[in-house]
Amino acid sequence: MVGLGLRREMLDELLMQIPKQIDFMEVAPENWLKLGGRFAKQFKSLTDTNNFVCHGLSLSIGSPEPLDIEFVKALKVFFKAHNVKLFSEHLSYCSGSGHMYDLMPIPFTEAAIAHVVGRIKQVQDILEQQIAIENVSYYAAPGQQMSELEFTTEILQQADCKLLLDVNNIYVNSINHGYDAEHFLASLPSQRIAYGHVAGHFNEADDLLIDTHGADVIDPVWQLLDRAYQHHGVFATLLERDFNIPAIAELTKELDIIHQLQAKHAIIQRKESA
Repeated sequence: MVGLGLRREMLDELLMQIPKQIDFMEVAPENWLKLGGRFAKQFKSLTDTNNFVCHGLSLSIGSPEPLDIEFVKALKVFFKAHNVKLFSEHLSYCSGSGHMYDLMPIPFTEAAIAHVVGRIKQVQDILEQQIAIENVSYYAAPGQQMSELEFTTEILQQADCKLLLDVNNIYVNSINHGYDAEHFLASLPSQRIAYGHVAGHFNEADDLLIDTHGADVIDPVWQLLDRAYQHHGVFATLLERDFNIPAIAELTKELDIIHQLQAKHAIIQRKESA
């Protein structure tokens, strides 16, 4: 399955016709929860006839502040209204004594693991379903006591949650922090992968990439997605584009690449299992 992140700028085109390349769509629930009027009707018309997942922005799973329980309960109602089967969030935080409107890195420590695991379990209990946690891009690692890989895999195991595997974030972090992207990728637990993300980024310098979702996916990221299917099998994968959004016809060219990679590995895996 291949997906596209739905942005409000895309609504008019998608309401006219959903391209055959799109098997599912993803939205940030915060952007749609309280909408009424025309946008609410348009969104409901899409969710009534298409597969949707939700990718949150403000759960702030690593925050020292208490979880916003009322927000989680509102999500549960929203998911039921729009038949959303899967909810994912970032392995980060965005609030302290107020909302910071950015995704900040959680310290890679044992104490942080215990804190995050407890909060994920609390969210899963309220929603009555597993959630997926996304490996995030980060630009500093304050108080680091272990690797990003160790931190991420421990949380997945202890919280018994799923993984939203962002291939671009692995690539960005591998350049910014000097680690082997394929080793990181291959070491993730295949059975935890719910689906994946690919996106574009911005080259600030040779050793500094910024995860922007504002450009085309580059060849090294496509190659890493290819390796991801080799290591973990084919999994549903979604293209993110948050700004500099071209016409849907341009975005479907990148969706075609995902389809081609998935078809290639489906054939390989069938031959290997024959």
